[in-house]
Formats: sequence, C-alpha cells, structure tokens
Amino acid sequence: MDFLAPHSGKVLSILRVVAALAFMAHGLMKIFHFPVPQEGAPDPLPPMLLAAGWLEIVGGGLLALGLFTRPVAFLMSGMMAVAYFIAHASKSFYPALNGGEPALLFCFIFFYLAFAGGGTWSLDTLVRKRP
Repeated sequence: MDFLAPHSGKVLSILRVVAALAFMAHGLMKIFHFPVPQEGAPDPLPPMLLAAGWLEIVGGGLLALGLFTRPVAFLMSGMMAVAYFIAHASKSFYPALNGGEPALLFCFIFFYLAFAGGGTWSLDTLVRKRP
C-alpha cells in the first residue's frame, strides 16, 4: 500500500484538525454551554474544571490551526492523562467501564502529535517554509 504514503502528511493534518475540534467542543460546553452544557459538569465550575475548559478551548484552537503543535499537543496529552487518572481510573481498571475512553484516546492522539507534528496543512509547516 505504498500509494498511500505520499498522503500521510495530509491525513495527519486531518486527524489533528478533527481531534482538536472535538477536544475544543468539550471546553466550549464547559465554559459557554455551547451547543449545550456538558453533561455532569457542575455549575458553577470548580477552578480545576474551569482551567481545564479554557485549556481545551485554547489548546484545541491552536491544534486545529496547527500552531505550536508539538508543545501544545504534549501539554494536552498530559492534561488528558491527569484527567483520566483523576476522573476515571478509580471507577474501574477498564476504560470501557469507567467512561475514560475519550480521555485515553485524546491523550494518545495528542501524544502522537507531539512527536509527529501538525502535518502538511498546518501553520507550523507554513511558517517553517517561509524564506
């Protein structure tokens, strides 16, 4: 399947944008109740969830643009690891039972992006190509 290899940078960009927008949606629901309030989130938000919501919005936005992809993805990966262990791991060892699958997937997608970068269609790539 070597014919797919030339497109890997573009597909990496698509993965980055889709994951970032999905991540950002969690912050928008926490902070702005858009499009609806996040289910199970207390109102008003405690400081830790308020900080997490803003990190999801700002970090998700930067990742969607592909700007500062590696450091932002690394930070967001760590945030999701902490979220998994604080909010989910104590309920059950198995992510499918503790509701932690999204946190686990975001953690490892962002961890991958920290190493792979933003892909072909990213502001990081555009800035790097400048003379």
